[in-house]
Amino acid sequence: MADDSPASHRRDPIKSSVGNVAAQRRRQNAVTVGKERRESLVRAKRLCRVGPSGDGDVPGEENDMVTDEEGFLLDAQTSSAVEDLKSAIAYQGKGAMQKRVNALRELRRLLSKSEFPPVEAALKAGAIPLLVQCLSFGSPDEQLLEAAWCLTNIAAGKPEETKALLPALPLLIAHLGEKSSLPVAEQCAWALGNVAGEGEELRNVLLSQGALPPLARMMLPNKGSTVRTAAWALSNLIKGPDPKAATELIKVDGLLDAILRHLRKSDEELATEVAWVVVYLSALSNFATGVLVKSDAILLLVERLATSNSLQLLIPVLRSLGNLVAGDSHATSTVLISGHEITDGVLKVLVKCLKSDHRVLKKEASWVLSNIAAGSIEHKQLIYSSEAVPLLLRLLSTAPFDIRKEVAYVLGNLCVTPTGGDGKPNLIEEHLVSLVQRGCLSGFIDLVRSADIEAARLGLQFMELVLRGMPNGDGPKLVEQEEGIDAMERYQFHENEDLRNMANSLVDKYFGENYGIDE
Repeated sequence: MADDSPASHRRDPIKSSVGNVAAQRRRQNAVTVGKERRESLVRAKRLCRVGPSGDGDVPGEENDMVTDEEGFLLDAQTSSAVEDLKSAIAYQGKGAMQKRVNALRELRRLLSKSEFPPVEAALKAGAIPLLVQCLSFGSPDEQLLEAAWCLTNIAAGKPEETKALLPALPLLIAHLGEKSSLPVAEQCAWALGNVAGEGEELRNVLLSQGALPPLARMMLPNKGSTVRTAAWALSNLIKGPDPKAATELIKVDGLLDAILRHLRKSDEELATEVAWVVVYLSALSNFATGVLVKSDAILLLVERLATSNSLQLLIPVLRSLGNLVAGDSHATSTVLISGHEITDGVLKVLVKCLKSDHRVLKKEASWVLSNIAAGSIEHKQLIYSSEAVPLLLRLLSTAPFDIRKEVAYVLGNLCVTPTGGDGKPNLIEEHLVSLVQRGCLSGFIDLVRSADIEAARLGLQFMELVLRGMPNGDGPKLVEQEEGIDAMERYQFHENEDLRNMANSLVDKYFGENYGIDE
């Protein structure tokens, strides 16, 4: 059985120790992005304040914050609302259905009133089994919608509160089917998206109960709100780290066409959610990456990057593009060809992102360029002769550390071809000399001084290129002028054996007792 994880595909930049981290970086990036989404406006869990049909009688911002006194009152009202729901379910007389709906609506209203809903009070009062009862088949849509809405906001709570939904999951999944009305199906998808956003354990439960196929089918039509909610839920569901779900998703009939259609034609809000699906497909599954690369996905991502100024959209689109370039050699060998319109388009949008005021876009664009620069001589030449290089050189000396590290990968990859028989990369002297003359060496030496092991290794490897590759034996002198010897000597007794050996061997080889005698 072929390995479908991303670790089996990634190309070699400066040295194997630099190049091989990129496969893990692609997977780690997926995890990192998941955390960023949780902490940003596009969170892994979402409270439902207004229902999928646009209804909802809860005012927005004015009730977001509650005092302690208001919190106690809200808890008491919630407990009372659960008791009222219990009575309504037990009642069999005239108007029983409306009585249940009214009780559900009141509980939903309380669970939607604050940014921090009274979930604990609802659970203590026994809300879950009552809500599960209200999800039973044959119930009116209004009842199903209110019950699913209550469960959505309970699932948006703390981890243990989200896990309380376990008894409701089979019915929530069942109501995703075609026999359900769109508002009910969408509200159930929202609840399941919150559950999936909690973590791997609950994702696996949902996958084992068959949540993926019906959610995927909800992406097929052109119904904006429903597709948007389904895409968000799916991006949570396939987050991994196991690539199996991502591979299963891309195999759903019509799913690839739906992704491409939504990327091409949809509004930015919907395209953003679909782009997040592509992020996780391309980060976790080589099979999915291969399918996407052979489609129009790269072209559509480039078009979105070129025409949008929405940061919410640009981040997942740029990450998707980077994953596709990093994960499939077909992307760089047969898609990014010099002179082709799509290749020019890729470089233009990456330059646009490097010029952006948003640090995330600069970092992501540098990451994409590092993967292209790790490809063939032609790809290195494409970047080297583009507008990107002066921007990268400026960023290497002025940008925050995380961006400088990504930029260093690009510049380092531009100077080497794949590793030779002696384990050292072959130099592209023209690129190395030009970049060093334009002042990049000090930026790499700054990385050597950093506490970040990966960055320090990258800096040492570039210094090795300079020491070995600059013409007329000028490398040692240049390194010394930038105080590179001091930077390396701090590793003389370093706890990291790899860095210690690298630094000490460079000092011994190029700055031994004979260094400077000729002068």
